[in-house]
Amino acid sequence: MKEFLFKSKLTKKLNKKEILGICKLKNTHWIYGVRSQINWFHTNIENNDIHNLAYLKKKLVGYGLLRKRSFLLKSKTFSYLYYDTLIVSKKHRKLKIGQKLSNLIIKVIKKSKLHSILLSEKKIISFHQKYKWKKVTQKKSKIQDHKYSKKLSIMCFNRSKKISKQNIKYYIFS
Repeated sequence: MKEFLFKSKLTKKLNKKEILGICKLKNTHWIYGVRSQINWFHTNIENNDIHNLAYLKKKLVGYGLLRKRSFLLKSKTFSYLYYDTLIVSKKHRKLKIGQKLSNLIIKVIKKSKLHSILLSEKKIISFHQKYKWKKVTQKKSKIQDHKYSKKLSIMCFNRSKKISKQNIKYYIFS
């Protein structure tokens, strides 16, 4: 039987070895170089962002990132969780680590009592829908401070009916 360990940690609780492991894993998919990944991490990740880690025999093989950010609704600012990253090492993808990480991430979102958004490629929308993510019409929601391809869909989780009826302006880098 495989020895899996799943845990969630705030940025401020991560050590240098864990940050390096995250950056190395991310670099297997987004190949900009580990140094570039580390620079991005230190520039864009905040102390209270939530890192969901999947280990197999003490080796990091999966990672999911929730970034605590804000949105504007009727001139008031509210918090939400931006589901930024889900990555599993290519070698370990058949072990359903992505599913297990997604379940952990859903638990974290529910526990936070915040709603969450993600940007999804069309080919993986159905994966997210298995976990009760819903597509959002781009007319009702817009990410103000982040350029993204119109090919990506905004999806939400844990969003109340009251919020869903409004026009929302999300801020990722706030």
